[in-house]
Amino acid sequence: MLYLQNNSAIIIPPSDFNRDDFPSDQNPGRRDSTRSMTDTSTVSDGHIIDENGTHISTFSTDNSSGSPDGWTEEERLGSSSTDMSVEVYQSPFQHSSLPTTTSPTTFEYHAIIPSYDSFPPNDITPKIEELDDVDELQQIKPTDAGNENKNASATGIPATVPRKRGRPRKHPLPGPNTQVKITKGRSKTGCITCRRRKKKCDETKPACLNCQKNAVVCEGYPPKEIWKSGKQKLEDAVRTQSLLVIPRTLPLLIDGIETDIDRRFLDHFVYDFSRVLTLINDDSNPFKEILLPMATQHRGLMHSLMCLSGSHLSGLDPAPKIKERKYYHFHRAITDLNESINSSSKSSGSEPQLLVEDPIIASTIALSLNTICEGETRGEYRPHMDAARFLLVNQQPRNEKFRQFIVEFFQYHDVSNSITSLDRRPAHLRGDLRLPDFIPHAQAGAFLGVFDGLFHYISEVTKLRDRIRHRFNEGYEPAVDYQTLSEAVSIDSAIRVWEPSHEPNTPNWFLAQLYRQSTWVYLYRTIRPSRPSEKIACVVDDGLSYLDQLPQDAGAYSIVLMPLFLLGCSAFFPRQRDRIKQGFESLQSYSNLRNIKPAFQVVERVWEVMDSNIEESWDWEKIIKQMDMDFLIT
Repeated sequence: MLYLQNNSAIIIPPSDFNRDDFPSDQNPGRRDSTRSMTDTSTVSDGHIIDENGTHISTFSTDNSSGSPDGWTEEERLGSSSTDMSVEVYQSPFQHSSLPTTTSPTTFEYHAIIPSYDSFPPNDITPKIEELDDVDELQQIKPTDAGNENKNASATGIPATVPRKRGRPRKHPLPGPNTQVKITKGRSKTGCITCRRRKKKCDETKPACLNCQKNAVVCEGYPPKEIWKSGKQKLEDAVRTQSLLVIPRTLPLLIDGIETDIDRRFLDHFVYDFSRVLTLINDDSNPFKEILLPMATQHRGLMHSLMCLSGSHLSGLDPAPKIKERKYYHFHRAITDLNESINSSSKSSGSEPQLLVEDPIIASTIALSLNTICEGETRGEYRPHMDAARFLLVNQQPRNEKFRQFIVEFFQYHDVSNSITSLDRRPAHLRGDLRLPDFIPHAQAGAFLGVFDGLFHYISEVTKLRDRIRHRFNEGYEPAVDYQTLSEAVSIDSAIRVWEPSHEPNTPNWFLAQLYRQSTWVYLYRTIRPSRPSEKIACVVDDGLSYLDQLPQDAGAYSIVLMPLFLLGCSAFFPRQRDRIKQGFESLQSYSNLRNIKPAFQVVERVWEVMDSNIEESWDWEKIIKQMDMDFLIT
């Protein structure tokens, strides 16, 4: 063991140590110094003598730590700063033939060694060495306090922890009292855009400023994921499974109003379409006041009204989604109507519910109007009108307001239908539904000509036409016999004294005068031969004058088609035909009902027959059949 005393220490190998065992390229300076000492000096009797016999120094080989006996006082005093005590152990590298000993041999070498103060301060630069890892400091076990003090007193310097040799750290380890900076990992709370672009995000909410600065759309931040245990995940799964059983959608407030298009149909029905169906275009319109509240409690009637509104709207907006939804309501209305009729017939033993009876009749009326909106000309209205007739004849409505409206509605369309067909004749309703016995206040009617008695005269004229047509087909001469002529004169007298119930110079009053003129034209064209005359020309001109008095936005335009058709079939002069054509165009722009166009086509065909074979123009019902058309002119 090598330890330092007050003197500097150096290890000197034994003389018989083979220095050739050391590599020649390791520590050559030290090897040369050793060789110099051994080659030029001779160790003898405790003295070191050079080759010239000159005494260099003395040393002792005993185990004592004192000064040699032969030293003078001056030598003893001078050796305090230059003496070196060397403790030599037998080297483990010596030759195996040498004797092995464990007792140390101490050499005291007296030489002149300059002190540390004699060197310049900048010649020696201490080398900074550090441990490679802080954890290795923790692996060093603390030494015993007594041994540490003993070593410190033995060596004269405090015990230090050995350090590994190597290159100094670029970043020195922190001291015991310094705060260690914790290195943060990559943040996962940035916005989606910055994380995808691998850019640093400033995490500004709701959109980060980094995205705004780079002119990119910030996609926001991913939802925070909360760690959950396995038990919590299981509970969430059970809760989610239970929620799947519960219906997530609310029930429909009104059956039949299910989509955004249905709501558009409803708004169109309330604010636009209902005004073109009757004379009344305010809040007292029976389609809004009677039928719509009834439809909120009956799904089949609501489907019928939405189909009717969708058909009218599709003429203005031919979008495929509107047509698709319109057909959906039509099929649902037909299905619900059949189910309601079948269920009512099966429950004949018990009284049917009022909520089911009246909506069924209203549904048939709405479906017949649907053919008008669609412009169907193949008799599609017939089953709906026949169903309404059957229900009204066999089952009287219970609601008084609905009864008044539905009877007027049916009579208006049933009588008007007889003007354009050969086999459709007005139904003779029983009891208080007969005309003109069931006549409330005329101004309360939604249509014109029913409650004021004009349609009764039209029905009588239709009977005369059927009789004349039958006599003509059978070859009777004359076709107009005295009985037919007598009845025609009676009808003419009634029409002459008829007065409208509306106030003079109002749109409805002008419309009533137009109906009066067209009723007389219908009678004249039935009894008189088909040829131009001043009488018929004067009545047609007066009727067109009343038509010109109607405002373009008047509700009276909703029921102008039937009288305009009768005036058109009696227009023998070209000047009248131009005005008739303008009347059809004005009516089309107001109501946008698609049965107006086929009605005008029939009128034009009648004009062609007038110009080619004037006698045949009398029977326009036959002309319509030859054109393979069957539709309502209401």
